[in-house]
Amino acid sequence: MKEKTIDIITMGCSKNLVDSEKLMGLFEANGFHCTHDSEAPQGEMAVVNTCGFIADAKEESINMILELAQAKQEGRLKRLYVMGCLSERYLADLEKEIPEVDGWYGKFNYHKLLDDIKAQPAVSQTDRRGWERVLTTPSHYAYLKISEGCDRHCAYCAIPLITGKHRSRPMEEVLDEVRWLVGQGVKEFQVIAQELTYYGVDLYGEQRISQLVEQMADIEGVRWIRLHYAYPAHFPWDLLRVIREKKNVCNYLDIALQHISDHMLSRMRRNVTRAETMELIERMRREVPGLHLRTTLMVGFPGETDEDFQELLAFTKWARFERMGAFAYSEEDGTYSAEHYEDDVPEKVKQERLDKLMRVQQNISAEVEAAKIGQTLTVIIDRREGDYYVGRSEYCSPEVDPEVLIPASEKLLAGEFYQVKIVDAEEFDLYGEVVSDGQSE
Repeated sequence: MKEKTIDIITMGCSKNLVDSEKLMGLFEANGFHCTHDSEAPQGEMAVVNTCGFIADAKEESINMILELAQAKQEGRLKRLYVMGCLSERYLADLEKEIPEVDGWYGKFNYHKLLDDIKAQPAVSQTDRRGWERVLTTPSHYAYLKISEGCDRHCAYCAIPLITGKHRSRPMEEVLDEVRWLVGQGVKEFQVIAQELTYYGVDLYGEQRISQLVEQMADIEGVRWIRLHYAYPAHFPWDLLRVIREKKNVCNYLDIALQHISDHMLSRMRRNVTRAETMELIERMRREVPGLHLRTTLMVGFPGETDEDFQELLAFTKWARFERMGAFAYSEEDGTYSAEHYEDDVPEKVKQERLDKLMRVQQNISAEVEAAKIGQTLTVIIDRREGDYYVGRSEYCSPEVDPEVLIPASEKLLAGEFYQVKIVDAEEFDLYGEVVSDGQSE
């Protein structure tokens, strides 16, 4: 067991990952050594950053806490701490059920951990710039969190109950962080928020995401910007101009739509209609040729009929999303749907609908990727695995989207760009050959 070594385990989304990286930065500044997502306890302390979004994520977080509690009982770990969304929401219950945990922290007070372990910090959070952190991603890309919370009140979603109202970070602070990250070697930025398109409303009285992205794009050293988690209602149309005009803003947009039938959209409290959604997609594709859309859809929401689901299937075939994920509804405590609707779609039906929807998307994905055969794409290399280098085009976000596999017949450098001709395609992967380096795209 290594003294002054802390294992940080991150559960859930990339927004949690940013919080873990900030905590690691604070510990490292005070003489600790941090490991991230190690397979077994290696340090004298462990911190679990939990997810509380849906049932499966909550269960996964609790299992991790229990696993580490067992390690503590067996003497393989001295102290165990928990932070994040799950403990923000269920603190009292968790304290009672898992007494082996030495300290519980929520989503926003985790910096107090340093004081509570009696580390006598030489550098406090107030002495540091708020964005300084230890990157756990490959050094060439980072997640950039521009806000917290959400003012939307979708019927199924517990996020506003956990994170509170939308709070944008000041634009200059975000831009300063981008400059700092460029100085650390970051070239590619995954811009994330609970609700990206609402950015700026609370600070400036208007949506400012277009201005923020445009100014980011003008910072020297920023090679790629990719946008995640937009909302369809009141979409800021000027953002499409920025994506189209700025070459380093990827032709990619992650926008969760959830459903298409007006019956479901109304019950979900999405504040958008079928007609508005279809107009949105048509306009996006018209104004940004080649745009790759990622979306998330839900099946089995209370009251979903066979007709609603058939409408969703037809919509998916029409929209031909380049990237799509889907999940079955699960009731979350305290949400509007939990309090006002009966969870009346049987689990078997939910799973059947989910499987059918994903089969449709599987065929679409295969056709979308096959259409790239013969094209030459700019690809950034993430790593080498066996006989292949693994990279991504601008259309692919890390960990969730297709990758480009390149035979390791010549040496390629992680974090560098290359021009790659696509020679073959599978359902979720492309195969390519380097035709030149891509230092000037």
